[in-house]
Amino acid sequence: MIESYNTVRQAGAKEIVIKKSRFIGHVMPVENEMEAIAFIEDIKKKHWNATHNCSAYMIGERDEIQKQSDDGEPSGTAGKPILEVIRNQGLKNVAIVVTRYFGGIMLGAGGLIRAYTDGAVAASEAGERIKRVLHQQVLVEVDYTWLGKVENELRNHEIRVGETFFTDKVTIVCLPRNSEAEAFKAWIVDMTQGQSLISEGEQLYYIEGE
Repeated sequence: MIESYNTVRQAGAKEIVIKKSRFIGHVMPVENEMEAIAFIEDIKKKHWNATHNCSAYMIGERDEIQKQSDDGEPSGTAGKPILEVIRNQGLKNVAIVVTRYFGGIMLGAGGLIRAYTDGAVAASEAGERIKRVLHQQVLVEVDYTWLGKVENELRNHEIRVGETFFTDKVTIVCLPRNSEAEAFKAWIVDMTQGQSLISEGEQLYYIEGE
């Protein structure tokens, strides 16, 4: 799994007007190609009377899936610039549709490329760009006598914490960044003077700064 990636928080849409043509940029975070295709089809149904619904999506840790569609616009003037916006902004697992309602003024190839680029940028802004960072679950089991100190140190070092389980001992689910997990485990062992039992859980992505 990669250490971090940029995507959008939520579905969003934003409209811009260029030489009387309406361009509506729609964006959706997606986990797989099926979700991307369903999103595009949903926009096409919603805007069935639009002149064009051009789209692109990029999916996978290494951008394995990249698709684009000009939907009737001249080849290379719509789907490609939308895909380029996704790529240039470093976004992953994102689908964008730019809907056009023709306003009567021809834009030319260069104008179309700029318009669909601007529509895709507007869409990504509407979805709120975020960074997701990989974290490692580290389960720290200690006696109750260590609970106060461990909790205080975790708070002081701003370590993300999940659930805490209380049995005959206490198990705190800690979530350091994956890149810092080994150093974190060594720090816990040192802090508890070796009186802690440490194990690993899942690797999970969290939004940076939250």
